[in-house]
Amino acid sequence: MEIGIALVFMLVAIVLGVFWIKEKKQYQKCIEEYSEIKDIQEEVKKLEEKIINLKVEYKKEKKENSDKIDSLKIDYREKMRIYNNLKKEIALYDEEIELVELGLYKPSFDFDTSEKYKQELLKIREQQKKMLSDKTAIFCSQEWVVEGSKSKGKAMMNRGIRLTSRAFNNECDALISKVTWNNVQKIEERIKKTYEAINKLNESTAIQIDSNYLRLKLVELKLTYEYKEKKQAEKEEQAEIRQQMREELKLEQEAQKALKEEEKYQKLLEKAKADAEKASGEKLLQLNEKIEALNQDLVEAHEKNQRAKSMAEQTRAGHVYVISNIGSFGENIYKIGMTRRLEPLDRVKELGDASVPFIFDVHALIYSEDAPTLEKKLHKVFKNKRVNLVNSRKEFFNITLDEVEEEVKKSFDDIEFIKTIEAREYNESKLIRVKNKENIIKDNNFPDSI
Repeated sequence: MEIGIALVFMLVAIVLGVFWIKEKKQYQKCIEEYSEIKDIQEEVKKLEEKIINLKVEYKKEKKENSDKIDSLKIDYREKMRIYNNLKKEIALYDEEIELVELGLYKPSFDFDTSEKYKQELLKIREQQKKMLSDKTAIFCSQEWVVEGSKSKGKAMMNRGIRLTSRAFNNECDALISKVTWNNVQKIEERIKKTYEAINKLNESTAIQIDSNYLRLKLVELKLTYEYKEKKQAEKEEQAEIRQQMREELKLEQEAQKALKEEEKYQKLLEKAKADAEKASGEKLLQLNEKIEALNQDLVEAHEKNQRAKSMAEQTRAGHVYVISNIGSFGENIYKIGMTRRLEPLDRVKELGDASVPFIFDVHALIYSEDAPTLEKKLHKVFKNKRVNLVNSRKEFFNITLDEVEEEVKKSFDDIEFIKTIEAREYNESKLIRVKNKENIIKDNNFPDSI
């Protein structure tokens, strides 16, 4: 009995021992895990502190960078202002920088001939010489004494005036000699800048350029520019007159040619009639056929002669033509011009010579007893659609054929307009280019395998 109880106690002890060992191991594991958790919590705490510090640094740097950015923006605006001012200054000396911003020059004078401009220029230059000789152009407003001597002071003052005169006049002469349509306003500004700069440099000596002398220089600039423009316009007008004289000469030559042609057919007809009076049979039939053909040729030659004579006598009769050249000028660009030639297409052929890469397409030929008036009327209707808005002698317009036809048919109902733009040479050239390109692509089209 006691042994049994002892065994039970022993068994219980063993079970409790095993259980205790097992629990101890689990407890040890928990202790270890808890220790790891503590370590992780410490690490998390350190990381949180670092994050807080980083946030503080970030806010600090953000504020500093924001201040820097604001400072940079302010600095940039200031530098940009200086840059724009410098750019404007440079533009006075470099015409191309602001070429697109140039305004149209408004003429100050309206003389009929270049000779009048020339005479006015001479007057302005004489006025300048008089101001210089009277010592009112450049003067000294202070009396100088050098080494106790007024005469030495005056000599010094005169040297300063001569130097100022030479500097200002040379600069103005150099600028005025370079004046063109696209720099006249810039040169005017440069002359004013030169005037201000020299007067500022001379402040210590009290030597000054008079504003009236500056005004005369600016008038000289404008006169010089307008004189050049008038000379060019006169050259173009003379070229037009020479062209008109050539047209009239051609008309006279065509009239002479038409007259000779009519006389030739008249003589041939008279000879054929004389031969027919002596002929018979088959030969007579042949001569009668020849007489009939010569009669027709004579009628046509007579009509041509009368037409040529009429155009030679009427100084305003001629043809107004509407032509295009898509290869040279692009789509919807038409030339509306006038010719007094007996054969108006001769003039069109001349226009399509070596000066343009392709020949013109003719869309309308309008005969008028007063061709210049008709041409002028069409030019006036489409004046706002001119390609060249500066030179009215250039007769190209950005319009459609329908617009031209509508306007022409207000005066001429029976005029036929050819709407098709053949542009044969241009389109053939395009086709050749396409084929050449296809051949190049074909030559370079290597196979995937060999």
